[in-house]
Amino acid sequence: MVRGRVRRVSYLASILGNGNSIGANRNQTRPHIEHESKSADVKVPGTTSTHYVGPVEYVASFTIGTQQIQSYLVIDTGSDLVWWQCEPFADDGCYNQHDPLYDSTTSGTYETLDCFAKSESCFTSDEVVCWHSTRECLYDVIYEEGSRTRVWIAEDTITFVLDQNQEKILFGCGKDQMGGVQSFGPEYSGIAGIGRRELSGGYSLPSQFGADIMAMCLSGIDSQRSTLSFHTTPFEKTISAELLPDPSNPEFYYVDLYKVFINDKEITLNPSIWNFRNAIDYSCLVDTGTAATYFPRDFYNVFRNTFRQEVQNIRLVNGPRPGGFDTCYRVDPGVVPNFPVVKMYFGHQDPNNPASHGTR
Repeated sequence: MVRGRVRRVSYLASILGNGNSIGANRNQTRPHIEHESKSADVKVPGTTSTHYVGPVEYVASFTIGTQQIQSYLVIDTGSDLVWWQCEPFADDGCYNQHDPLYDSTTSGTYETLDCFAKSESCFTSDEVVCWHSTRECLYDVIYEEGSRTRVWIAEDTITFVLDQNQEKILFGCGKDQMGGVQSFGPEYSGIAGIGRRELSGGYSLPSQFGADIMAMCLSGIDSQRSTLSFHTTPFEKTISAELLPDPSNPEFYYVDLYKVFINDKEITLNPSIWNFRNAIDYSCLVDTGTAATYFPRDFYNVFRNTFRQEVQNIRLVNGPRPGGFDTCYRVDPGVVPNFPVVKMYFGHQDPNNPASHGTR
């Protein structure tokens, strides 16, 4: 499932106006006030465990509410909302999940957000509005591949499973997850948006915790588990690439990509495309919720042709494949293929040491 960046919804009223409990043709208001981070003055919580669930997803483990419902949420740096499925549902609004379902009516710490009484916590946008008639802070998010979640923002406690730190957070109480063209997977009960911290408002976990440091290790397929931390990292410091901000999209993470090799052949990068600071819209978005890495078309064509030239004695499958992939190979059973080595260098090159690289 390729989740990617969320698709912006311009007219939430028309999307929600379907006659159900959310309400049809109701007037909406968007308070325009200066928001402050809900938890900027609290201690950043600790560490929870992460797991690889495949084929491309990593999940973080939390327990939710006073019932301590065990939940796995997809870790997504490409979005800024935390949500999970929330009983009772709208008609046919629930997708099948392996975890126990969270029921807001049984949690003693659950509270629906009143967007009038707590207007500073209803961060209005194309996806979130304060609904005048019910005073509910409604959200409707459609992800890039077409999956969708919606209803209202609420508050409840989550517990980090490794150190048992507990925090009350704002989250999307998902009453309807079946309105999109794609469904969510049964391996998780929602998504943990961990987009970059916003200094003024924001629903991502770093924004709510006031966390400037986040450490996450993406474990291998065969690994049992790893960790996600919002205060300190349990790993030794290694070569790193700076995560860069984009003022027009402050919730996302970006990184410079400055060298690409296929075996020993360097694929030339056009500085007008790849220099982040000179062309901010063309740098690399870091998104743990996306399965594939995408290049600009002109660069991809050169990359693809060079890769094909380097492949020896492996049959190319003719024609495009599902997902738009145009360079796929057929490998005979029992044969271990020898594909070219692709190296991508992120960060920047030390001007005092031209032979140096960032991280790859």
